[in-house]
Amino acid sequence: MDTSFALYLGRHTLETALLVSAPILLTCIVEGVVVTLFQAVTSIRDMSLTIVPKLLAVSAVTLLLGSWMLQVLLRFMTELFGYIQNVGH
Repeated sequence: MDTSFALYLGRHTLETALLVSAPILLTCIVEGVVVTLFQAVTSIRDMSLTIVPKLLAVSAVTLLLGSWMLQVLLRFMTELFGYIQNVGH
């Protein structure tokens, strides 16, 4: 294993992590902005108003995109184990 392969592997790992976490993070950002705007317009400052919708939105996105996330992670792990297997030879 040389340095270019280690850099490639680190880059590929970070790209996979970003790809898998992006839908949940984007959902949290969008939902946070929507709830903040709603609170600013209505002057409601209830803490459950910020947490409950975010939990519901993240749960819905996880249910909808969970199989895709798992496929991406399985593909990455299969590739990684293939690299590990080749290092021994």
